Amino acid sequence: MARVYNFSAGPSMLPLSVLKKAQAELLEYGTTGQSVMEMSHRSKEYQQIIETAEADLREIMNIPDDYDVFFTQGGGFTQFAAVPLNLMNKNNKADYVVTGQWAKKAFEEAGKYGDAKAAASSADKNFSYIPKTKRSDFRTDADYVYICMNNTIYGTKFNELPDTGDIPLVADISSCMLSEPLDVTKFGLLFGGAQKNVAPAGVVMVIAKKDMLGNAMDITPTMLNYKIQADAKSLFNTPPCYNIYVAGLVFKWIKEIGGINAVYENNKRKAKLLYDFLDSSKMFKGTVEKADRSLMNVPFVTDSEELNKKFIAESAANGLVNLKGHRTVGGMRASIYNAMPYEGVKALVEFMDRFEKENS
Repeated sequence: MARVYNFSAGPSMLPLSVLKKAQAELLEYGTTGQSVMEMSHRSKEYQQIIETAEADLREIMNIPDDYDVFFTQGGGFTQFAAVPLNLMNKNNKADYVVTGQWAKKAFEEAGKYGDAKAAASSADKNFSYIPKTKRSDFRTDADYVYICMNNTIYGTKFNELPDTGDIPLVADISSCMLSEPLDVTKFGLLFGGAQKNVAPAGVVMVIAKKDMLGNAMDITPTMLNYKIQADAKSLFNTPPCYNIYVAGLVFKWIKEIGGINAVYENNKRKAKLLYDFLDSSKMFKGTVEKADRSLMNVPFVTDSEELNKKFIAESAANGLVNLKGHRTVGGMRASIYNAMPYEGVKALVEFMDRFEKENS
């Protein structure tokens, strides 16, 4: 078996041990005589799977008891609507910090349901930095302030949270979930799509302070009502059962390798290796302001579109795949999520060094 190093922004690599475990249990989970894919979500066997997954996620992220945790469907796009439908419920106002394509789309979606304001934006420099904000930038009567914590396309991350005072902070953490310790108590609500660090695409994890829920707009579809989903313990309807099962395996893997702090140390080590090379290279350069660099997504370019294309083609031929950058940035992008081993980043840096020498 020849596995490549997959630098895709998502769906992305899963830990090999998790894939092997899922493979071993594919035809029969335990002694049930059936695959998890065939299992009733109302069965006692599946009840144990989903309850264990939630408990492990709570443990890894140190989620307090006054927060609900539930698994739902529809990806981040659905949450762009669900957030205002559930939370823009007092003054019908929300402030957004627009730091990339996904934050922009969330902001535009919220505008369908109330008074959404772009309190700050980094669009002026193609989202290559995180705008610095102060408390006075946000309306005192906003129902929440929204950020995209890590911007997958542009390779930026909020390394310092905005000061929102008493206004609840809501964050899309899809592409940095479980990559480093996060103080859940600083947020009113967090959500993350699974396809970066957690599981196959198709499931979203929502972490919400209990007192934020229960006052959804009358027009909120039943399936998007956070209170209904939370009260039903993710089982209001048939959830994406197999994806949640795989997520549970990933949570176990994180615990086995030392927990979130161990994951964070490994991620810092990988990112340092790649960023140090970019900072010393004469051919390659990063596209993000250093203070706002992401640990997960690293965009970089050469000064030649021809060289960019050649690099992408040759890297793929060398088992380093999905390095093409997003069209709005161009060049290349290496997504180095939790499951990307240090050896994969080392192989990338060695190839970049060789490519630079051969093409200078």
